[in-house]
Amino acid sequence: MRTFGSDRSHRPAVCDDRPYPCGELPRVLEGDVSEENGRFAVLSALPFVMIAAVTIADVASGPAVGLLPLVSLGPAFAPLVGGWRRTACIGAIALVLTSGLGVYDDVIDATRGYVSIASVVGVTAAGLVAVSMRRQREAELDNVRSIAEAAQRVLLKPVPRLAGQLRAAVCYMSAVAEARIGGDLYEVVAAPQGVRVIVGDVQGKGLDAVETAAVVLGAFREAALDEEDLLGVGRRLVRSVDRQLEGEKFVTAILAEIRDREVTFLNYGHPAPLLLRADGSVTLPEPISYALPLGLSAHGPSEPEPFRADFRPGDQLLLYTDGVTEARDRDGRFYPLSDRTHLLKERDAESALEAVRQDLLQHVGGPMQDDAAMLLLRYR
Repeated sequence: MRTFGSDRSHRPAVCDDRPYPCGELPRVLEGDVSEENGRFAVLSALPFVMIAAVTIADVASGPAVGLLPLVSLGPAFAPLVGGWRRTACIGAIALVLTSGLGVYDDVIDATRGYVSIASVVGVTAAGLVAVSMRRQREAELDNVRSIAEAAQRVLLKPVPRLAGQLRAAVCYMSAVAEARIGGDLYEVVAAPQGVRVIVGDVQGKGLDAVETAAVVLGAFREAALDEEDLLGVGRRLVRSVDRQLEGEKFVTAILAEIRDREVTFLNYGHPAPLLLRADGSVTLPEPISYALPLGLSAHGPSEPEPFRADFRPGDQLLLYTDGVTEARDRDGRFYPLSDRTHLLKERDAESALEAVRQDLLQHVGGPMQDDAAMLLLRYR
């Protein structure tokens, strides 16, 4: 068992227990939001800038150079943002300027003038089609997001705020852009034998990882209510996962059971939990030897050795996935979770987790590269 002493600068962390942990799973910093807004402003102004630039260049160079058809560049960039009305308005502006420049250059009745007008009209029509297709794709994406949110509610249900003498809060951040769920999993079950908890990390990402997470959570929810002890829950979980997982898929997981002011752990190749005492000291309880992850029992003995620790009023227990501790900054340094335990001084568990989440994102300096989950249990 690793010990970090009683320095108040060492403490653990966690986040929220709303239907979407950590709110809407934000994964970007304020700087990234500003950058996105700046990019949108540039794309919005680009059609007008192109039209103005071509107009100035044509007036300055005269009719000999033949820049008039380039006015159609404005309507060409219009479909990038906005709707069909905006695209049509930009096309109309380009058409008026093309006609005016044609008169100015004295080519309005020549082939060059007709070609320039036809170019603007054609590009504007193509832009309107592009806007329609873009809006259709956006609607399809909204439908996919709605389905993902429904899957979130089914797969990763909100943890109970109160479970016996425990206060629970959770934070989940998906590494997949615009995703609500991923390969990390968590659950809290208030069983007659005690409060039973699981936090796990599925190998891989995407839909395959979500499917595997559903298998593990379904097996745990059933076993946690039926089995007399935590070892029985673990054995049943191993059997269920072995039956349903194929190939080299596996899941690292840690199971915990809290009762009678004691916490019992089963560790299947998962990062050690972080236990913060009421006096401010921090330990990472570890077994004598780790069991193989779930799904790999065919490669050797997979039954872990239960290990225990005191868990008394005022103590806090943080279970997390390696997406937290292996998050790197721009210099390749891992997130020092054990040095951030002072962030848990907040009286409210959700506020404490939010502070850790913000600090983690500041450390990474951008979107998360791996799914990350944190589950905080406080002994009230």
